[in-house]
This record gives sequence, C-alpha cells and structure tokens, in this order.
Amino acid sequence: MIIDSHAHLVPPDLLDTIRAEAKHFPSVRLVEDGGSLAFAFAGGKPTRPVSKPLSDVAARTAWMDKQGIDRQVVGGWVDMFGYELPAAEGEAWSGLINTALRAAQQSGRFIALASVPMQDGKRAAAVLKAVVAAGFPGAMIGTLPRGIGSVLDAADLDPFWAAADEVGAVVHIHPSFDAGDARANAYGLQNAVGRISDEIVAVARLLCSGHITRFANVKFVVPMGAAALPFVLGRMKRSQAITPGVADPVEGLDRIYTDTVLHDPRVLRFVITMMGADRIMLGSDMPFPIGDMEPKKIVAEAGVSAEQSTAINGGLAARLFGVK
Repeated sequence: MIIDSHAHLVPPDLLDTIRAEAKHFPSVRLVEDGGSLAFAFAGGKPTRPVSKPLSDVAARTAWMDKQGIDRQVVGGWVDMFGYELPAAEGEAWSGLINTALRAAQQSGRFIALASVPMQDGKRAAAVLKAVVAAGFPGAMIGTLPRGIGSVLDAADLDPFWAAADEVGAVVHIHPSFDAGDARANAYGLQNAVGRISDEIVAVARLLCSGHITRFANVKFVVPMGAAALPFVLGRMKRSQAITPGVADPVEGLDRIYTDTVLHDPRVLRFVITMMGADRIMLGSDMPFPIGDMEPKKIVAEAGVSAEQSTAINGGLAARLFGVK
C-alpha cells in the first residue's frame, strides 16, 4: 500500500456548514469574493481564500490514482485553524472541521488528522482525547498557537502534550503561513525557506525543552525532512554542551518522524543517513504549489534499498496512522 503522509483537505461540505452556522461564530467574519471564501478571525486580517484544489475531492483522487497512491493522510488547512478565536469558540470551530474531516474518510482514500484549539491547552487536550477515541490517529497543529511569537513549549500547553502522550497520538507540527519575518516576503522565500525557518525554531524549542523526550508516547511528525534539524544537529548538540538545562537534541531527533517533501534526492539521502529510513514517510504537501506532485520519484532517485523504499512509501505510515 502506497500512502502519502502529508496533505491538506478542506471538504466542500465544511464550507457549506460554515456558511450555515456562521451566526454561532461571532468572532469569525466570512469573506466571500466571486465564489471563493476566506476568513477573518477575531478582527484580524483575512486569510487567503480557500483554493479550489483544497476542496476538489474528485481531482484529488484522480491525482492519487495517476501517482499510484492508495491512501492519503490529510490535515485541514492551517490558515483556518482559528487559533485567534476565544477559547470556547475555537473549540466549537475545531468541532466543525473535525466533523467534516471524519466524513471525508468514508471514501476509504483519506486518513484524517484532527484540528484542536491550541490557544487553550486544556481544551486542546480534551478535544484530542475525544477525536482519538472517535478513530482519528491524532492531530495536525500549527507552529504558532497564539500568533506570531508564540511557542509550543509554553507551560500552559502541557495538558495537550500530556493528553497526546496518554493516548499515543500522532501530532503533525505544520509551519504557519506567516511567522512574522518580513525578510522572507520577496523572491518566493516564504515558501522556499520561511516555512522551514518557522518550523525549525518551533520544533527546536520542543527538543531543547525536553518535550519530545518527556512525552515519549507522542508520535511527533515534523515534515520536510524534519525542517533542516538533521543539518544543524551538530550545532544543537554543541550548544547543549555549553548551555545549562537543555535536553539532548540527538535523543529528541531520534523520536521524530518526517516526510520526503525535499525536492532533491541528495537531501533525502542525507536525511536518511541522519534519521534512518524507518523514520521517513512519503509526502506531497498536496495541493500546494511548493509540494511534490510526483512524490514517489524522489524515493526512486535516492538510491534506497527495496526494503527502505517499501518502508518509506507506505510501510511506516501504515503502522503510524493505523491503516489496515
């Protein structure tokens, strides 16, 4: 079974439900423009519109068939996770998303990762426990739980991490659209390096704080070759040696899973050397343009063994996400 472990889906039924339920979300403003829909949360600036490929299930499954992909692990769209909302409203908003994602699984092609209200650690914990009990393997979360400058290792988010540890959840940590570095707002650098710089700082904090080793039953997924962490591992280890109270980054990296959205087989070989093929899964980041629209190709060109190829292309993902 070939499994794409990293993709995004906004089920079309979800957009209809949001329109119908808008009165129950006073802090959400819907921005309609020529049939497209964007969101403004709690008075903030609007998100990007929901692009057609995010919701076009027929085109998605046709692409999967063409690429020889049997199943796809889908989270929602990070832009619309609604972390800016008041906590109770955010919990209800996650509920809408999760109901739609669960329904999308009925086709048999998708494995969904839930949304949780990361603006409130206790509510996020409760939602995570509920969705795992309902059959989700875990959740996809953004790097910025309370907007630019916020961190995932904040003490009041520990109830979420403890809940994930208790139920053995997958937690896919996904970069946010805007991490606040204006220097990346040119030359396409938000996609080329901005996502990586946002992700590497967020996850490096979890490594150094000891979260990844302390909550050892959590299945941490850090996409894009673990966001350059393998490349800076030596520097992080040296920094640990001269910085009191920092957890071992080598031990932490050994607990992380990642994907193949790297676009260069040489880089994939390096990540395999640093992390092992048993920690890496096929990924596309579908449907975004920076993603890999021929994801099996990089694995074929990396010169891995048949056993490693089997693990990367679906064997590991089947175990991690409980695919039967």
